[in-house]
Amino acid sequence: MNPLPTFDDVQSAATRLQGHAHRTPVMRSRTADALLGAELYFKCENFQRMGAFKFRGGFNALSRFTPAQRQRGALAFSSGNHAQAVALAGRLLGIPTAILMPADAPAAKLAATRGYGAEVITFDRFKEDREALARALAEERGMTLIPPFDHPDVIAGQGTAALELFQEVGPLDHFFVCLGGGGLLSGSALAARALAPACKVYGVEPEAGNDVQQSVQAGRRIRIDVPKTIADGAQTQCPGEITFPLIQQNVDAIFTATDTQLVDAMRFYAERMKLIVEPTGCLSLAGAQACGVDLKGARVGILITGGNVDLKRFAQLVG
Repeated sequence: MNPLPTFDDVQSAATRLQGHAHRTPVMRSRTADALLGAELYFKCENFQRMGAFKFRGGFNALSRFTPAQRQRGALAFSSGNHAQAVALAGRLLGIPTAILMPADAPAAKLAATRGYGAEVITFDRFKEDREALARALAEERGMTLIPPFDHPDVIAGQGTAALELFQEVGPLDHFFVCLGGGGLLSGSALAARALAPACKVYGVEPEAGNDVQQSVQAGRRIRIDVPKTIADGAQTQCPGEITFPLIQQNVDAIFTATDTQLVDAMRFYAERMKLIVEPTGCLSLAGAQACGVDLKGARVGILITGGNVDLKRFAQLVG
């Protein structure tokens, strides 16, 4: 197994990303503050390049390729945002990319990934093992496999979003992070522990796909069936070999949110903050609203992860 990344790796990633990743805005909402009785700080990664935080990890990982790796290319598997991140990073760095994507991935994500120049190979997420397919294909083609979350360079890159948040607003009392495979949560927790040691860090995953919550409770990695949830970016089955120990060490609790709560959060973002946020990106706010933690008078960070949702689908959900 690769060594666990550290906060030093997050800082190094931030240096590599300068001039390439957007430093996304931190927004406030008096309405949200009133609803939770707290000061909320929304880190808006829906304004990141390719529409999600995943660009950070994808670019950081590909930027560390050797000349031989650059020539042979990168291969990734993803429901959409990591796919676009690797595809765009590859285009910017001159590295060929191929992406395994589920056939039922949102059309906008499939189109965007192809638009960034990647070769897209589809598979059936309910019948085929994407990791096994990806490993076999990478070996066959001699490409470097960049998984969506369980990779030290990906984790370090994702952590730069939280690094920027703490640099901008200072220490927080509570920090809610969307959770799929745990790359963002792991990297965010490294930044929080270094910059705001007293801050409580929480991951929020779909109620239908609480593999990380079950794993933390069991003290070992638990694998579940592919969850059926509108949070397509968090349909993971098991936390990673690298992300899980980092979560165990640095995260205070794992909460869940229902699809109904995610739709409510999508509607709030659209109506009150004029933001289009994909269902997965709403996990953090939905968790903050439903977790039962007393947030009264606290300074609370909410990490919005992405805004890549088909407009037709968005209208169906919030209409």
